[in-house]
Amino acid sequence: MRKPVTLLTLALVVLTSCTAINQSRFNPLNWFGSGQPDPSAMTPADSEVNPLIPARRASVFRTNQAAVYAGRPVAQITELLIERRPGGAIIRTTGQASRVGPFDVRLIADDDASTDDTLVFDLRARQQAGPRSAGPLARQVTAAVWITDQDLRGIRSITVRGADNARTARR
Repeated sequence: MRKPVTLLTLALVVLTSCTAINQSRFNPLNWFGSGQPDPSAMTPADSEVNPLIPARRASVFRTNQAAVYAGRPVAQITELLIERRPGGAIIRTTGQASRVGPFDVRLIADDDASTDDTLVFDLRARQQAGPRSAGPLARQVTAAVWITDQDLRGIRSITVRGADNARTARR
């Protein structure tokens, strides 16, 4: 009977002392205190720039101009899928290019054609001059884009356009 009572008392003393050590300066987690937000340290211009990404400088080999995408619209849109995921949706499109060997395929949002309840995308790919008579698999391209729930709020239809046709998915 003495051993269980002694062990229980010792465990009680050790467990109650954990809170005292938790708040003491001997605990390394308390050495610097908790961080507080400091709105005066950031200006609005600083909030748009990620400090972890180094700024690009102009040099002989690189310019500060944004690269212009040289893709052309894909000939036909053959498939449009909208896959719901937690936090948003993935818009996946398959199309057939007019020439063999398309590369650097992108779904580019067309803000001028989009409205409050419709999103419009263009399926574009970079294409080299080449044969047109190859099989359909040599000309097939697929691209996808992630859209968040906030961007999908109020959207009733999503349209993906190609050079010859367009596909639309509605809710």
